[in-house]
Amino acid sequence: MTPLPLGDRKRVVLVGASGVFGARLARMLARRADIDLVLAARRLEPLEALRTDLCNQDPAAGIEIALVDRERPGNLERLGATVVIDAAGPFQGQDGAFAKAALAAGAHYVDLADARDFVAAFPERLAACALEAGRWAITGASSTPALTCAAADRLTAGWTRIDRIEAAISPGARAPRGLSVIRAILRWTGGPVAVFSGGRLVERPGWSRPRRLAFPGLGRRWTSLAETPDLDQLRQRYAPTRDALFGAGLELAPLHLGLWLLSFLRRWRLVSTLEPLAAALNAGAGLLAPLGSDRGGMTVRAEGLDAAGAPIAARWSLWAERGAGPNVPAAPAAAVAGALLDGALDAPRACSCVGLVDLSALLAPLDGLPITTRIDTAAPAAPGVFPRALGAAFADLPAFVRAAHLGEETTTLVGRARARGGGGLAALARRLQGLPEPGTHATTVSIAPRKDGCEAWTRRFDGRTFASRIRPAADDPFAFEETVGALTFRFHAAPYAGGFSWNFESWRLGALPLPAAWAPRTRARTFERDGTYRFRVLVAHPWLGVIFGYAGRLKPAL
Repeated sequence: MTPLPLGDRKRVVLVGASGVFGARLARMLARRADIDLVLAARRLEPLEALRTDLCNQDPAAGIEIALVDRERPGNLERLGATVVIDAAGPFQGQDGAFAKAALAAGAHYVDLADARDFVAAFPERLAACALEAGRWAITGASSTPALTCAAADRLTAGWTRIDRIEAAISPGARAPRGLSVIRAILRWTGGPVAVFSGGRLVERPGWSRPRRLAFPGLGRRWTSLAETPDLDQLRQRYAPTRDALFGAGLELAPLHLGLWLLSFLRRWRLVSTLEPLAAALNAGAGLLAPLGSDRGGMTVRAEGLDAAGAPIAARWSLWAERGAGPNVPAAPAAAVAGALLDGALDAPRACSCVGLVDLSALLAPLDGLPITTRIDTAAPAAPGVFPRALGAAFADLPAFVRAAHLGEETTTLVGRARARGGGGLAALARRLQGLPEPGTHATTVSIAPRKDGCEAWTRRFDGRTFASRIRPAADDPFAFEETVGALTFRFHAAPYAGGFSWNFESWRLGALPLPAAWAPRTRARTFERDGTYRFRVLVAHPWLGVIFGYAGRLKPAL
């Protein structure tokens, strides 16, 4: 990267650069060849270490350091910043003085605030200063509300009505935790939180109503009501008829449910706040962290009517692997700062980071990281399991595959299948379930819809019969469940070349959830090729090896 001449370069001051999110944001900003990046905080040593690290990665990068205290920002003007980014926090209870100082210094201002009170008051509080300075003042350039609203924009484009919109976030247990973040959560835990639910504004306790929610790529995790700016932004921007909700969760159930139990101390007015417990809870979370993972994610889900007036549900999901999750909150700030540096935004004003840049732009700084996003749609009113789970994607399936899975009448397919599988316990499991031994078998598959919305699937392989029931998941329009005996497996359907795949999410014994680590690994695909209905199924277990696998070609029975 060759730096530009000094006169052509712009200066970006990043306050809180040595923090969890600030350090990751610094790495994103340092990729630009047209800026001098000033790393700022209250302590010099962490800044020097970060500058050394960034310069080792790119010796040509223009990196400086400066001591900046948000409470006494008198030296901002001498730094000559084009953009000032506040990644320090916490923002709860702040009055916007630092943002005003940045504007007075002639800089655009961006922050990563997730404090509901701060973000709600920000536009009016900073409007006059932004107008006088002719600069942008942007708050909430982070996962919430920037990413959640950008995802909701993408999901609901063209809809004629929005009934329900919900966002949720769940970091991995091994993700780094700042003490200020813990304090911010404890400030509202157990206290009254205004939320739009059931078509009206009501008050509910923070961290209340724990429930398990599907996080694609991660499985099902606990979430509870969280006070974030999204509770206002989702309600005001999308005007849902029923609900605008935001949930947060801790990966480890003992931590999540333990915090829920602690919330009753405040709900019963035994204490006025849980903030004094921050250090102890942070230490406890650190001790239990090895029991969890470094995988985190977020999801945004909307329900309403599509452009044709038909019921629709849509979900955007993000999941991060190998500890990459803390990069996500930093990405919107990097994207918005880039738009400011490039002059891509219109007339300056004070506002939240909603509707300024689209979802793709907000996610662009995450390129190259082990982070995946996905959009699912569902048709909740569709009669068949797969028309419901696949939504609009069902109409794009080949005619043969669509006809087999409409769910309107019994379908019978005949042909041949080649089976394989291991010996020992795997062979015993096959025999108990009526699955075929390795070899080629005459095969008949019958799919019979039932009045309760389920489908009875019967597969016959020569003399053996394997039967199961498949139904839409009662609590998730994007998922379906297959029950074999006492075991139930949950999947989501995803478009696949010429058909769709069954992607495993979770399993249970009766009503008892089972650990994902114990689950058999399942790959199943249904597709059309050369005028025939084809299927491929492989079920393997970490302890038993391949239990069974089969692939075949089928045609409608005459």
